[in-house]
Amino acid sequence: NCGCPQGWAWKEGIGAKLSGEPELVADMVRSARGRTHTPIAIKIRIQDDPRETVELVRRAEHAGAAFVAVHGRTRLERHSPVHYDVIRLVKESLGVPVVANGDVFSLDDAARVRELTGVDGVMSARGMLSNPAMFAGHDFTPLACVQDFVDVAMATGMVNRLFHHHLMDMLEHVLDKVERRVFNTLPSTPAVLDYLYENFGVTPGG
Repeated sequence: NCGCPQGWAWKEGIGAKLSGEPELVADMVRSARGRTHTPIAIKIRIQDDPRETVELVRRAEHAGAAFVAVHGRTRLERHSPVHYDVIRLVKESLGVPVVANGDVFSLDDAARVRELTGVDGVMSARGMLSNPAMFAGHDFTPLACVQDFVDVAMATGMVNRLFHHHLMDMLEHVLDKVERRVFNTLPSTPAVLDYLYENFGVTPGG
C-alpha cells in the first residue's frame, strides 16, 4: 500500500510516502515475490510530476508486480478532481493490468472511469463503504446487505466503534437528516441492534 495519505502513515515512512521511493518499492515487491507464490501488487497515489509516477510503476512492474492500482490524486489532494489523464498515462506505460481508483460511487462512475483511462479494472473505497452492494448494481445499500453485515459483525465480535461507523456509512442514503442524527449518537452495540430491529426488522441471525 503506497497510497494512504494520512499523516501518521507519512511519518512512519509508509503509505503515500512510499510513492516517492521507487527503488524501495521495487525492492519490497522483489522481496515479497521471493517469499510467496501469491501475486504481489501495489496501490499508489500519483506524484506531482507524472514522470515520477511512471518511473515508480515501471520499476514495480520490472520487479514483478502483478498489477498496479492507481488513485488519481496526490497525497495532499483529498477531494480535488481526479487526474484521470495520469491514470491513462500509467496504463499506457505498463504491460501488467492497471486498476483505477478515485471518485467511483456507482456502476456508471466505474464505466466512465474505464472509458476515460482505458484501464483493466476499477476499484472503489468510499463508494464501497457507503454501498457495499454497488458492484452488484444497487444504487443504495439494500437491507439484505445490512443484514449480512450484522451477521458477520456479530459472528466475528466486531467492536462497536467499527460496527457503528460502518453502519453509519451504509445507512447514509437510507436515513433522513433527523434519523441520522439519532442513529449516529447511539452509544452501544445493543442500542444499535435495537434501532435496526425496530426500524428495519434487521436482527442477528435474521
